[in-house]
Amino acid sequence: MTMDILVERADGVLTIAFNRPGRKNAITAAMYQTMVDALVDAHSDASVRAILIRGSAGIFSAGNDLEDFMKTPPMGENAPVVQFMRAISSAEKPVVASVAGPAVGIGTTLLLHCDLVYAADTASFSLPFTQLGLCPEAASSLLLQRVGGYQAAAEKLLLGETFDAVEAQRMGFVNRVLPAAEVDAFAAAQAMKLVALPASSLRVTKSLMKRASHQELQTQISEEAVHFGKMLLAPEAREAFKAFFEKRKPDFRQFD
Repeated sequence: MTMDILVERADGVLTIAFNRPGRKNAITAAMYQTMVDALVDAHSDASVRAILIRGSAGIFSAGNDLEDFMKTPPMGENAPVVQFMRAISSAEKPVVASVAGPAVGIGTTLLLHCDLVYAADTASFSLPFTQLGLCPEAASSLLLQRVGGYQAAAEKLLLGETFDAVEAQRMGFVNRVLPAAEVDAFAAAQAMKLVALPASSLRVTKSLMKRASHQELQTQISEEAVHFGKMLLAPEAREAFKAFFEKRKPDFRQFD
């Protein structure tokens, strides 16, 4: 358990909130483990009927904490980050997300596994995997092109450039864009609407929508994780991470 993730159960909603604003809610292995434990508990807790994920201090998440990643590279299926991907992609109960400010890397890819996503007009999204010498994760190489089409997904995943909430809505993985002061309350109200509905109806409906692609999704998570783990230890990633900490642009021209 870490206080960098706040977990609250109230009125049928399990809320998972990033709470590390001093580091732009960058996610460590310990934070992933806390979220995994919360999602696993929610699965068997009949009092939890919906799950809400949000940020804090006007920030959703800067993605993985690179310093923590370098100290403890996430290798294998037991890595907390992979456990988190499995848990959120397999969640039987509806998952709602409220996004304000930056959502970087897994801060964006986790949204592809949510059922309802509401973004503030301040929200921004980026998938800078190639810029770090890495590859997509959380099955984003499959899901992003499924919701937005190949060319739109290719632009986001190959270039890794930042895009805004309006474009995220146009691509199809954000339901609605709201003023920043309203987004958390709106997402919470939507979660409460789900709580008021029959849990069995929600569970079966979600299962029917997800069932056909479930195995493909899990296979993609595994394949991405294998490539990600290898690339994390490769020279390109080492150069990208070194450049990040030295506050300079990486030089990838030295690599084939």
